[in-house]
Amino acid sequence: MRAPRSWVRRLAFMLPALLLAGALLWSVIYRPDHAIEVGTASVSQVLCEEVFIAGLDPQRVFDEEVLPRPGLRPLLKRLRYAVDDERQQVVTTWAGHFASVARYREGYGCLAPASNVASATVKGIGNESQPSTASNAPLAAIPDGVANADLDKALDRAFAEPPRPPYRRVRAIVVMREGKIIAERYAQGLSPDTPLLGYSASKSVINALVGILVREGKLRTDAPAPVRSWNDPADPRHGITLDQLLRMTSGLDLTEGDSGFDPVSKMLFQHSDDMAAYAEQAALKAKPGNEWEYTSGNTLIVSAIVRDAVGGRAADVQRFAHDELFGPLGMQHATIELDGAGTPVGSTRVLASARDWARFGQLYLDDGVVHGKHLLPEGWVRYSTTPTLNSDYGAGFWVNAGHAPNALGRVSSGMPADTFYASGLYGQRVVVMPSRHLVIVRFGATIDPPDFDIAGLERLVADVIAADRR
Repeated sequence: MRAPRSWVRRLAFMLPALLLAGALLWSVIYRPDHAIEVGTASVSQVLCEEVFIAGLDPQRVFDEEVLPRPGLRPLLKRLRYAVDDERQQVVTTWAGHFASVARYREGYGCLAPASNVASATVKGIGNESQPSTASNAPLAAIPDGVANADLDKALDRAFAEPPRPPYRRVRAIVVMREGKIIAERYAQGLSPDTPLLGYSASKSVINALVGILVREGKLRTDAPAPVRSWNDPADPRHGITLDQLLRMTSGLDLTEGDSGFDPVSKMLFQHSDDMAAYAEQAALKAKPGNEWEYTSGNTLIVSAIVRDAVGGRAADVQRFAHDELFGPLGMQHATIELDGAGTPVGSTRVLASARDWARFGQLYLDDGVVHGKHLLPEGWVRYSTTPTLNSDYGAGFWVNAGHAPNALGRVSSGMPADTFYASGLYGQRVVVMPSRHLVIVRFGATIDPPDFDIAGLERLVADVIAADRR
């Protein structure tokens, strides 16, 4: 009987050391300090965008977009932010440390530099003139005398809040039929001119910029992606095509989990000096073209390809976006934010007003044609909305076509089978329904409900279809 007691004593003696070693190993691998830095950087970023670009009250932004985030809840007790109106920057700390700065630059959005130095510069931004926001298209407006009580009820229902959390916090809805607004509404403090952060709806804007470059003959989707670090034919990533990056089938090990530890979190908030360079270093974990995995890392690589194709500098990107896309569409309140290398953060950081987002959706409803000319190449919308493998994702848009369970569920809810939409975190959606000649924009700060209230979106679409009178 002595031996067991001896082992018990030894184990009892060793257990604290084993636990300490395990904790140290965990901290070395997962670096909780880095996760905290990701948290403070994400808070500075969204506050900077919503305060200095959208013009919202910082406490409102904090209450609606920071407090409810599950990943930030462990940090809230010691999380502090300070808005500096004079310097146009936001500083966020945790327990007095882990300071992260996001600074606004007119025309180029906010930047939370990886070095957390407020004076960090962006490649290609010097004393150049700001990109033009001039439009050659008139603002859409609701014609005098147009009234539809059923549409009003549809918007009433969409904006209505439940008596207790989780709340929807819908901020803007615009309904367009055949290019004309037939209904719109905004939450208190917002207007038709308020720029709204698209989050991952931004990926669809990158799709459009790629489409323009394809039309101009500067890019090909079926060719190996022009990424310099993959030029060596012996590199297993050498054959990854632009199509595979757009469709999320690159096979790159760039898991997106919003945990603070995952590669995409690190890319966005610890490598913001050059996000694409970080993403390009990822190894393959699957053969390109064989598996679908949604990740913003793919889009950042595509964004850098766009940057290089239009001149290589931040100013070049902004001029191209405004001259070739925003201007022709009449998007007067659009901003593409940039990282420190001058790359558009096309995964998540395009802001535009709700009417601008509706105009963007109309471009795809009209098969890429604006003022009788193909802005996007012929067949581009069909290409972009063709399902990828067994998913309900195309090449920058979510689609109802195909047999993926989520797509079939949306169709059974009443969404037409030809519907496709841009979609972003917290319920940012630009829904295009060709068979109904409708575009519906629904933006908000819907953090908690499953899939950011997709059921509410389905109900809104069904209500609008029922109310739409021709």
